[in-house]
Amino acid sequence: MSSPELHHDAVVADTHNDLLLAVTARPPRRWAGFFLEQWLPQLREGGVNLQVLPVFIEDNFRPEGALRETLRMIECAHTLAEGNADEVRLCLDGADIDAALGAGQVALVLALESAPGIDANVELLPTLHRLGVRIASIAHWGRTPLADGSGEDATGSRLTAAGVEALAEMERLGILFDVSHLSASGVAHVLELATRPVLATHSSARALRDHHRNLTDAQIRGIAATGGTVCVNFLPEFLADDPAECTLDRLTDHILHITDVAGADHVGLGPDFIQEVIGDITPPCCEPDYGFPWSLPGIEGPRGLPLLTEALLSRGLPEETIRKILGDNVLALFRKELGRPRNFRP
Repeated sequence: MSSPELHHDAVVADTHNDLLLAVTARPPRRWAGFFLEQWLPQLREGGVNLQVLPVFIEDNFRPEGALRETLRMIECAHTLAEGNADEVRLCLDGADIDAALGAGQVALVLALESAPGIDANVELLPTLHRLGVRIASIAHWGRTPLADGSGEDATGSRLTAAGVEALAEMERLGILFDVSHLSASGVAHVLELATRPVLATHSSARALRDHHRNLTDAQIRGIAATGGTVCVNFLPEFLADDPAECTLDRLTDHILHITDVAGADHVGLGPDFIQEVIGDITPPCCEPDYGFPWSLPGIEGPRGLPLLTEALLSRGLPEETIRKILGDNVLALFRKELGRPRNFRP
């Protein structure tokens, strides 16, 4: 099978695209239409069948407005799904995802990124579950009432008591726990406590780029041991020390390394396509400059994903393994874990 045929025949799952930030920047009456005009064509051309929509709350809303903006972004996801019901479906469990894929729709799944809207009020997790949230992380770059993010690795801190409670409650509800952005000691704590699979929605390999946002081989093996999946981040800053070395080939190195460490059943894609979103919502005067580009050449957004399939084929990976990486692993995990409230284990 040719590369384009394989890519568009496979299930392609993207576990991190911040497109909701761009959609919610529009007036609510434009949410569904803007998504249809600006983002759906990109997902279709890129062959994306399953899209995780993170709810990320920018600093200007924290702390007082965080819950309000969280609810607004969740409402945006429901609105764009209802307004484009022939094209997309907001999914609550594996059966919903299978129904969407069977109908030719893009399956959408809601995620919380660092969950600032709940602060330490873990009792709000069931509320957010009722609203459709099925994945959540509990820290970003800094400190939260639940845990420290990877930018605070030097503290060596573990989950707080509320963070431990949040992990247990998420496991009970059927919300996948996302360890991307969590501090190293926080990841270790989660792996000690977890009784269900955990997910890294957008993290690359620390063995290839020593950045605190990336995962060590031991962490990767630990996530795989839970039955979880590591979804590789495409952001150049996390791929190589030198911006000139941030290429599709380097991204492929990260994917192959994580495949070797975790096993072919525990790898996925979490591209973190942020270039268009940053350009869309940030005034040109104020765009942050970290010394790295915001995207890889040719893979600035979802449209470029077929190039990755071509790269994986060129490295000699069998079609079965490529299908797993592109989306089958994430699909299997979501079918098993999403949306099923369960009793606590004794």
